[in-house]
Amino acid sequence: MSARNKKDKREAWGLKESVLTFIPGNSTFNSMRSRNARHGVAFILPFIIGFLVFMLWPLLQSLIMSFNEVNLVQGGGFKQTFVGFDNYKYAFGVDPYFNKRLVEEIPRMAINTAATLVLSFVIAVILNQDFKGRTLARAIFFLPVILSSGVLPGIESQNEFYNMMQGISDEIANSSGVNLSAALQDLLAVSGVGSGVFDVLFDMIDSIYDIVMASGIQIIVFLSGLQAISPSLYEAADVEGCTAWEAFWKITFPMVSPLLLVNSIYTIIDFFMKNDNRVMERINELMQRLEFGHVSAMSWIYFGVALAFIGVLSFVISRGVHYYED
Repeated sequence: MSARNKKDKREAWGLKESVLTFIPGNSTFNSMRSRNARHGVAFILPFIIGFLVFMLWPLLQSLIMSFNEVNLVQGGGFKQTFVGFDNYKYAFGVDPYFNKRLVEEIPRMAINTAATLVLSFVIAVILNQDFKGRTLARAIFFLPVILSSGVLPGIESQNEFYNMMQGISDEIANSSGVNLSAALQDLLAVSGVGSGVFDVLFDMIDSIYDIVMASGIQIIVFLSGLQAISPSLYEAADVEGCTAWEAFWKITFPMVSPLLLVNSIYTIIDFFMKNDNRVMERINELMQRLEFGHVSAMSWIYFGVALAFIGVLSFVISRGVHYYED
């Protein structure tokens, strides 16, 4: 058997191998890949149990509601009347805001995801270097994870002093008559430089605060992968005469590429669940009006869009991911 056939056989992992991973007494069970798979399942087992106990039934209930007209009943409870796909037709064809906001948020999600991954990877590479104050620098870059937690954004949005200061800052920016981002964008447009590329670039610049706030977890994940790379690989590359740039593309990036897929999925999910997401704002508006059928249909549409993006991105990124197994 050739080396290529052995590699293809090793990479093949279907339903049979997945089942044999948890059944003792076979060669698959004793392999390192199976041991790693069992360790991974044990690690996420608390979440699986929590999902089955606390989240599965509400999830199914919302799916049922999306095909029904839901009305509250006096004395408690609610009454469901089957309407088929009417709620989905309402979301796509009647609601004046849902489609518009969904179309607007998807490009913003793609731009922010790409910018977040690039920024977090660059920062992780910098923080992986040996310099004084490295621990403090890592703590500073992790602060956005704490500042963007569920409690603090609510305090920030409901804080009158903060809102007043934000209003003053906006008034000063507007009264100064100088908007560097807009001015530079107009200058490039007049000079004939391609507007599409610079529209994306300036969207990233305008969203730099949100991008930095969303990069904390990704930095830690990339940093853990960088620290797992054996220094002997870089020593061997140095002996062979590789430059730092060649070592980055031949060693660093391929070794960290599996984490790129993990961070991409995490970033997409994180964006779709943000408090300032306009689609979520629309869903919450209808929730306050007790339109449970419409809310459920919109939520499942939004969930389907998120899954579609994760699937496409996973397929694209997995083509370039390098896995190193013993």
